[in-house]
Formats: sequence, C-alpha cells, structure tokens
Amino acid sequence: MERYDLLYRLYNEFDADALREYQTFVDLFPPVDSRVALEHWEEASDELDRRKTEIRTTLPAGATMADVAAYADRETAFQALDLHNRYGRAVNALVLDVDETLRSAGGTDNEIPRETLHMLTRLHDAGVPVVICTGQTLENVKGFMIQGLGNALVHSGTLSIVYEAGNGVFTPGHGSRTKQLLYEELDESVRSVFDEVRSRVLPEAPENVRRGCHLQGNEFNVTLKPNFETGSEEAETVIDDGLVHIVDLLGKAVVAAAELDGKQAVEQPDGGGRSGGAEGSGSVELVADDREYDASSAGAAWARAHYAAADPEIREVLEADGASVDLDPGAVPDPVVDLFERVDVGYYHADAAEISSLELNKVAGVEAALDVLGVTDPFVLVMGDSKSDLRVMEWAKREDAGIAAAPEHASDDVLSHVRDTDDLVYARGHADDLLRTVYVLNRLAQLS
Repeated sequence: MERYDLLYRLYNEFDADALREYQTFVDLFPPVDSRVALEHWEEASDELDRRKTEIRTTLPAGATMADVAAYADRETAFQALDLHNRYGRAVNALVLDVDETLRSAGGTDNEIPRETLHMLTRLHDAGVPVVICTGQTLENVKGFMIQGLGNALVHSGTLSIVYEAGNGVFTPGHGSRTKQLLYEELDESVRSVFDEVRSRVLPEAPENVRRGCHLQGNEFNVTLKPNFETGSEEAETVIDDGLVHIVDLLGKAVVAAAELDGKQAVEQPDGGGRSGGAEGSGSVELVADDREYDASSAGAAWARAHYAAADPEIREVLEADGASVDLDPGAVPDPVVDLFERVDVGYYHADAAEISSLELNKVAGVEAALDVLGVTDPFVLVMGDSKSDLRVMEWAKREDAGIAAAPEHASDDVLSHVRDTDDLVYARGHADDLLRTVYVLNRLAQLS
C-alpha cells in the first residue's frame, strides 16, 4: 500500500491526537514518589499500549504507523512524507544551533524545552548523530548539554560540539580526535590580528563599553557581550558602541599585520582605485580631506568602510552611531583587504559584537565533526537563525547534503533561504516540531 494511503487511513480511522497526548504524558511526566501519580502514569501507559496495539494489528506496517501517530500530527506526518518523496533519503545527522534555535530567551526562559530535549534523545537513540553548532564557548555549551541530555549521551561517541562558530570541534570518545583546535591551522598573520584585538579590546574601550561589556571566554574568537539583559535598550546601546570599537581595533591590527610599505594614498570614489606611495614613515594620507593620518587611524577608517560595504546591518549601526566614513572601500590597499577578507565581523542586535575567522566558520567545523563521526555521505537537518547558520544551510543545499529549518524570528536572509527551499519554519520555542518531522521522515524511509 502507498505510504500516502497508509497515512490517510491512520489519521482517518484512529484518534491520533489522543494517542499523541498519551505518548507525551508517558514520555515527559514519568512516575514520581506518589502512589496516586504512579497509578495515573501506569493507566496512561496501559492505554497508550492498547491504542498502539490496535494500529499495529490493523494497518500494514502497523508498528511504524503507530510510532508515527504517537509523535506527529497529520500535518507533520504528511510534511515528512513529502520531504522523503522529494529527496528519497533519511536524515543521517542533526546540525543544530542553540541560542534562538533550540532555546529562546523570548519564549522558553532561555532553557531548551523538555519536548525538544526528548525528541533529540529519541532521534539519537534511533541512530542519528547530533552536531551542536554554536558560537558559544566549549565549556558553556558542554555544560548545559550534559545538564539537558545527560552525560551518557554527550559522551556516547555520536555527539559532537562545534564551538566558537567553527574554531574548534569536540567529539568525546574519539581518542586523539576528541578535540580539534582548527584555529591552530591558521597562519601567523591572522592569529596575530586576533591576539592584538583581544589584548586591547577592553583596556582601550570607551568607558561605557569597558563598564558595560565583558569578553566571552573564547579560545580564539573575540566576542563582546553586554553586562545587561540581552535585548534590552542598555544592551543595544553598549553593543552598538562596542561594534564600532571592535571594528576600529580590527582595522588597526590588520594594518600592523599587513606591513604596508611607505605611504598609501587612498582616493575617494571620484578619484578611483588604489595606489601605493614612495618610501616613507608608514603614515597614511586620506586624500579626500587633505589630512594625513597615522597607520592606526587609517586602519580604523578602512575597516569601517570595508565592513559597512560588506554588511548592511553593520553599515546601519555605524551610521546611527555617527561612525560612518565617506570612503570608497575599493580604495583600501590590497594587503589590508586581503586580511579583512579573512576576518568576519559579527553583529547580533543587543547581544554581541565579535570577530571570527572566515576560514573557520561553522561549515568548516561541521565538516570536521561529520568526518570524526563517520558520516561519509551526509544528509543533515540544519537548524539555525543567523548568518553563520545560513552558511551551513547554503553548504547543505550546494552539496545536496541536507535540508534547512529556522524559527519564525530568524534573520530575514535565513528565512528567505528556508522558505525558498522546503519552507521548514517553526514557531518560537518549538524546535521539537521539526525534530518530530525528521523522526517521522526517518521512520517512513524504513518502509520498503
């Protein structure tokens, strides 16, 4: 019998909603030290078994159909079957962002909901490796994953943590490959830029940034976080100012690392192009206003121009802060541009401002994690909400290596990508909806 016909029979002939409610109660509300509660739980468990048995003995592939009804409503089940028909494959790994994806400060008190944790465990127990892919530090994410999923699952050998947006990969149980410090493979010029910015970002910050921000405890990335509630007006102000500050420091560090020779004449758009000067002291002249700047001042201006042109969100912050520059980014010297193009500036509204390596983004981390996990022909579910997650989604599409999902409050670019592919958009705090879709997809894929 066709899978669609089976699903129609399942949801037309059986009370799947009631079955799912019993399954949720049994899964999420285990018996406690109360005789009344225990009896109630046992009654629910018995009724769940009775309803599943009825499906098993009535429908072809009854065991699968009973499992489908227990975890998915009609819409979810048909969505899963549509995905299977479109791709013809089961999902063989999960690639999951954490903040505002698995958990949400706006809807779940910044905790991963029990329903989501349970479906993660369910999929993992069914043999699907899990890759947690986050910008957070290793110790932070490892701590709350152990708290939520348990030490046994985290150290099962089939869970990997890509941390600091791809600068490191931690996969317990894999010997010498357990921890991979990918940033150590970068050349000295890039590493020196990060070291320089990290050492100066707080000591040389404007007073409001120095008092209102702290450095996240990263191994490599440099991330300013607010000392105020994420999303608040105070956090917005200090992170916007922090972004300007970190961009300026980055420009100065890049100019030092680029080792410019002589003067660099930087012309405005009507002057055109880049040009090098004669031997000199290393100072820099911005021809547009007939003033001569030292290298660090020019570096700050170059960085503002470059990153404003590269990211509209950064441009808006610079303009609102009165920090934009009337400078053609095409006039920035080649050695400086070459380094800028290896460093990403990340801005997260009222949450964080950071620099990270464009060579070590989440895609590089995911590929390294899948390699350690032995997923040689990946078809993954990518879930995320931000620009760094979008790169993984685009990689999955480009390589025919998976599908993408996002919460309804994700960035516009992420939502555009997700809606243009499979339209897997879910409500804030309900990541479990998409995990249920994947669970059912994989169960249906097992049917011959």
